[in-house]
Formats: sequence, C-alpha cells, structure tokens
Amino acid sequence: MAALRQTCAQLSLLQRGHLIGWAPVCLAIGIGLYFSWRSEPALAEYLALAAACGALLVLARLIGPALSPLAIGAALIAAGCILAGARAHQVAGPILGWRYYGPIEGRVVAIDRSASDALRVTLDRVKLAKVPPHRTPTRVRLSLHGAHQGAEPRPGLYMGATGHLSPPSGPVEPGGFDFQRHAWFQGLGAVGYTRVPMVALAPPEGGQWMFRVRMALSSRVQAALPGETGAFAAAIMSGDRSGMGQETLTALRVSNLAHLLAISGLHMGLLTAFVFGALRYGLALVPFLALRAPVKPIAAALALVVAAFYLGLSGGSIATERAFIMVAVILVAIMLGRRALSLRSVALAALIVLVLRPEALMSPGFQMSFAATTALIAVFGWMQHEAVPRGPKWFRPVVAVVVSSGVAGLATAPIAAAHFNQFAHYGLIANLASVPLMGALVMPAAVVSVCLMPLGLENVALWVMGLGLDWILGVAHWTSNLSGARGMVASPDGKVLPMMALGALLLVLAQGWPRFLGVLPIAASFVIWSGTTRPEVLISETGGLVGVMTPEGRALSSAKGDGFAALNWLENDGDAATQEEAAARWPRDPPKDWPAILPLRGKAALGVVNDCGAARWIVTNTIIPEDSTERSCTILDPRALSATGAIALRGPSLDALSARDVAGARLWNQRRERRGTVRSAEALAQ
Repeated sequence: MAALRQTCAQLSLLQRGHLIGWAPVCLAIGIGLYFSWRSEPALAEYLALAAACGALLVLARLIGPALSPLAIGAALIAAGCILAGARAHQVAGPILGWRYYGPIEGRVVAIDRSASDALRVTLDRVKLAKVPPHRTPTRVRLSLHGAHQGAEPRPGLYMGATGHLSPPSGPVEPGGFDFQRHAWFQGLGAVGYTRVPMVALAPPEGGQWMFRVRMALSSRVQAALPGETGAFAAAIMSGDRSGMGQETLTALRVSNLAHLLAISGLHMGLLTAFVFGALRYGLALVPFLALRAPVKPIAAALALVVAAFYLGLSGGSIATERAFIMVAVILVAIMLGRRALSLRSVALAALIVLVLRPEALMSPGFQMSFAATTALIAVFGWMQHEAVPRGPKWFRPVVAVVVSSGVAGLATAPIAAAHFNQFAHYGLIANLASVPLMGALVMPAAVVSVCLMPLGLENVALWVMGLGLDWILGVAHWTSNLSGARGMVASPDGKVLPMMALGALLLVLAQGWPRFLGVLPIAASFVIWSGTTRPEVLISETGGLVGVMTPEGRALSSAKGDGFAALNWLENDGDAATQEEAAARWPRDPPKDWPAILPLRGKAALGVVNDCGAARWIVTNTIIPEDSTERSCTILDPRALSATGAIALRGPSLDALSARDVAGARLWNQRRERRGTVRSAEALAQ
C-alpha cells in the first residue's frame, strides 16, 4: 500500500498543473455510462450516486494531494450520470403511442429539408383531432411530399394539414443510431408526412423574431445569389439549409467539405477573428482611443457580442452552441489578459457544453469538434515548444494551413468513419484548396454584406462571397468525382471509439512516460475494428425488409420500401451499393445454405403463414391475426416487431438479438400502445 501511495504521489506530482483537462473526460465517462445502461435509474439510485459524489469529495480532502485527483475524478463520473439523467427528465414530453392520420395543426418553429430532399417543417403548440392535450406531442415534424400549392411555411405561422404521424422509430438494427433518443432530446414526439397542401390558420404572433430574421436573411441572400451558391451562402450566414440540393450535399460530404456548411467552430472562429481584428485595428487608428482605452479587451468584448448574435441567427443548434462557448472562453481570456488558446480553454468549454447539454456527447459533431480542437492545440503547442522550423516568415501561413488541415483531418477521420462509414481519400486536397478561401474571402464578405444590408448595398459583397463559394463548390464536385474519392468502412463495435478516445487523451493530456500508454488502447481499438463482423441477417422494424449477407454483399428482399433502413444497413456494412443493386443480389432460387427465412409483403402473406414449409422465420409487413394455430416457425409481423424493434441474426445458429435487447427500457423508448390508426370524422369524410 505504501509503494502504491508513493507511486501515485509521484505520478500526481508529474501531472500537477495539467489535471484540469481530465475533468470533462471524467464527466463524459459518467454521461456515457448513463446512456449505456439498459434500464432507467430509479430515484434511489440517483440519491446513491449523489451521496457517493459527496463522499468522494470529502475523501479527496482527507487523503491528501497524491490520491485526491482519483477521488475527484470518480466524483465527476458520478456527477456525469446524475447530469445526464436530470437532463433526460427535464426534456421529457409526450410521445405519440400509435399511428395517427387526420388533421395536424401547429406553429412553425423550424424549416429544413429531409434526406429525401423534401421540405420539412417542425411545429409546436400542436393540436391533433381526438387526442387530449396531455397526450399530444410538444413538437412534431412533417415532411411535405407531393405538389404543394398551399401557404408557404413561414416562421411563427400557424399552419395545418391532413397527414400521417408515427412515433419516432427505433434503431434500424441492434446497436445502431437511436433516433428515438435523438428525438427525445429534440422534443419531437412524432414524425410524419403530408401529401396535401398546408394551409395558413392564423398569422404569426409575437416572438420568433430571431427565426424571422434568419429566414428573411436567407431569402435576401438567395435572391441576390440564385442557385446552389445562394443556398450555400444562406446556410453559412443563417443556418437555413432548406435550399441545398442533395447532389451538392453529397459532393460536400464525399470531398470532406461538409464541415464548411455547418455553422460550427470554423465559421464562428473565422467570424470572430475577422471582427476582432477589424475592431482592434480600427480602434487603434483613433489616437484618442488608442492612447486612453484598452483597445484589445474592448475589441474582444464587441466580438463576443457579434458571436452571440451569430449564435441566435444560426438557430442555436448544439454544434453552434458548442462553437460559441469555445469562442467565448477564448475572448474572455483575452479580456482578462490570459492565454487564449490552451488545453485549459478547451477543457472549460467542454465542461460547459456537457453540463448544459449532456446528450451532446453522443453526437458526431461534439466528438469531431473537440477532437480536432484538442489535436490542433496540442500539435501547435508542441511545435512551438520544440521550436520546429516552419520556413521563412512569408511561408509560415502555408505551413499552418497544411498542418492544421492534416492534423484536424487525422483527428476526425476515425470518428467520421465510425459514424458515417466513409472517409474521403482526397479530403486533405479539398480542404487545402477551400479552407483558406473561406477565411480570407467568404466570411469577411459575409460580415461586410450584413453590415451593408440596412443600406441596401449588400449585392457587391455578396457577389464577392459568391465567387469564393463557387470555387468551393467546384472543388467539392471535382474532388467527389475523382476515382476512389470515397472509401467505405464497416461500423465498428461500440467499444472502439471510447477506447480510441481514451488512448488519444492519454497521449495529449498525460505528462511524462504515462502518456505513451495511450498507444495500447488505440492499437487495440483498431484491432477490434478490423475484426468487426456484421450480422448474417437483418430484419427491419416494420417487417417490410430483410437483408442477408452474401459474398457479394448484403442482399435485400425488396428494391423499394424501408429505404432508410436499407441505406443504413448497407452503409454500416461498408457497402456503397444502392437498395436496387442490393435487391438484385437476392436469389430467385435460394441455395442450400440460405437462411431459413421467408419475407412476405402485403396481404398475400395472410394466405401462406399457416404453412411454414422449410422456413424458420416468416417476416411480413402485414399484421397476422392472432389465433390458436400452432406453427413450426416464428411469425415476425409489425405487431411482434413493435415490441422488439429491428432484429439481427448472428452466428452459425442464427441467434436472434433485437434492438430492444441492446437499447433496454429507457425514457425515450417506452413500449408503444397497441392501437389502431386514429381517424377523425373530418379525415374519414375526405
């Protein structure tokens, strides 16, 4: 015990002054533990965690400085569990427990575009026919399909339509992306679509003024810059992506330039850097102020105000909030005369984000943003400390761009590959050709155009901005069309990213020889990832699609329907095929080693389910009436699958694992009510 205490004391002394970086890491571990649990903690368990947290903090004062960091770290882990649970209960709201068809009314609070390129609106103050208020979702999201000649969705406008709503769907496969959890923290209690025009029911009321400013700015920009260029400019300036086409979005993703579209750290950093520099040098040109006032802190304070306005203008997404907090920490450090860019600043920003929105930890944006920022500060700090030569003074900006693009790309590539199953082979080239122009031309022109808008003189600045965006779009399309531009990779096991993150954090945050221990979990994570095996059979939650793994890739039972599940299955396999191409792999005459599974679609299933034949499972998207018939196979219809979610069959014996087995029983996936489609009198009349 004495030897252990002495070793801990030596390590603690070695790490002294650098432990603040581990505070958000420990908090994140607690948050991650909460989301990994298969059952929702009871009140007694939260009280036990709170008591343990307090006891650990007291223990930290008693055991001395050698072991106290371990006790504080454990207390932060417990606090992370409590924070995540408190946040999950704070955002709780009604979830629609059945499929609904009928009138849908509400106030427009968000406008965007779905993956199928349909205009999509989010409504609050929702009213549904024959659904009591206490069971009506707080927010619903509707995709507008078909030809719409009705009222144009506008911020704050009360609108209505007859449409379909369903509860948020579960993961498309066990362990996959949990849209139910995502919707829970977004306040979405139902999602659906309408094929009829939406009508305006009441004019906008007070409030929603920032949303109206956003959409007005977007319309003005797109009027001056038509086409994809204007839609790109509107997305950068106001966060409105509803004008972006799927072809352009795909090109940006494949070329690794999609981060230029999202208002995140790059945009917030470029904006505030330009505003701070312009204000600082502008104030310095006034002798009275330059000699009597603290010009640098004043410029930082005004830049912070501009950043806060940009946060509101962008819609305040988690990614933008995270970027704003990081920028705010840097600007406040400048105002206080402290070092602005340091790992302490990143740690403080991460702590604030995790305390305010613990669910952000699970998002790719949070992981990629902090990975890139941490890696950049660590590498540039090392280069400065080691006096790494960067060439002549005029060449150093080029070196900085190359190094920053390379480091950020390497830091975020594994995360992007794990979440999106792809990596851009030419991403570094595309970023080197685009990011400097974004900072030197696009963002300054955007700021100038906003300043000139009250005078109606913004067109010249927007034209200059358009030149830069045209170049970036050209680079995206050129790069994405190169042979082998996109590499596909299978989804890793759930433990891979945490292991990789732990190893990388040890390399960056630890001091002395312990940092090299980080190589072990990183190497182990890549070994585990390389040995990833995908399920032999996947069954969708609706019963409308089955996917069987073959030597050529996954074969799908249908070329249409359940497109979201099909797309995600193929991407998770690391397969670039389309649903139609994967459906062509389904054999007309299954070989002898083919799984004993029979997919049936539509009412035709009703006539054959009693005769299982050689099938071990019959999968159908038609509800089979319950009866006393004894069958030699298992019937997986929508009624059965509503309780289990999507199913994966693994191994030689095809052992079944359901999405519910993995996700457990949590707040956001409570079992749905078994009710028929709700139809109002008005809907039936139509």
